This record gives sequence, C-alpha cells and structure tokens, in this order.
Amino acid sequence: MTRRHLDSEGPDRLYTLTRGRSSSKDTNLDLVTLIVTNGEPEPGMQSEHVRIMRMCRAPAAVVEISAELGLPVGVTKILLSDLVAGGRVTARNPTSARANAHLPDAAILKKVLVGLKNL
Repeated sequence: MTRRHLDSEGPDRLYTLTRGRSSSKDTNLDLVTLIVTNGEPEPGMQSEHVRIMRMCRAPAAVVEISAELGLPVGVTKILLSDLVAGGRVTARNPTSARANAHLPDAAILKKVLVGLKNL
C-alpha cells in the first residue's frame, strides 16, 4: 500500500499554512461554493493564497481548488476564508433551478405517494 503525497508531508506544514487554526471562520463554504478572484495577488502574500487567486480568475469550486493545491478540503477552506475576509475573493453558492422553482403542494405529493403504494 502506498502512502499519499500528503501523508509524507506531516502535519507541520498544514499547521503552518493555517497558522494553527483547525476550522474556518466562514461556515458558508461548502464543496461546490464557487470562488472568484476580485483582483491581483499582492507582494508578500502567502504562496498558497497567490496560487488560489491565480486559479480563481475564472470561477472554481472549493473542491477543485483543494485538488489543485493538493491540500485537504478543511485546510483549503481556512485559506479561502482568509481571502474572503480580506475581500480578495468572492464566494458564491450555486443555486439550482429547483431551489428557485415552486414545489408542488405537500398534499398533492401525499396523494401521489398513496396512489403509488396502491399500485
């Protein structure tokens, strides 16, 4: 069994990247949240932040960013929450057509369910 690249790095690097934090401040970030850069990276920024900003010139999902960086999703969310808090990136949660559409009345759905059970 081979160990993943991340396993060989040890926890020290991840601890350093997140400055010791184990969770992000922004709880609205999920795997499919789209991230878009608001500007260009500035000198002196953390290298991972620069990579994220360059990667997100076009919208990218949190899970895509995590995979590209080769970091766990939790660590990526912490890095992203730093950028969101600083106004360097914008996070947009995608909405589905169903969420915006009117759903049928619950009573109708119950009648359909009863009808299907009677078949």
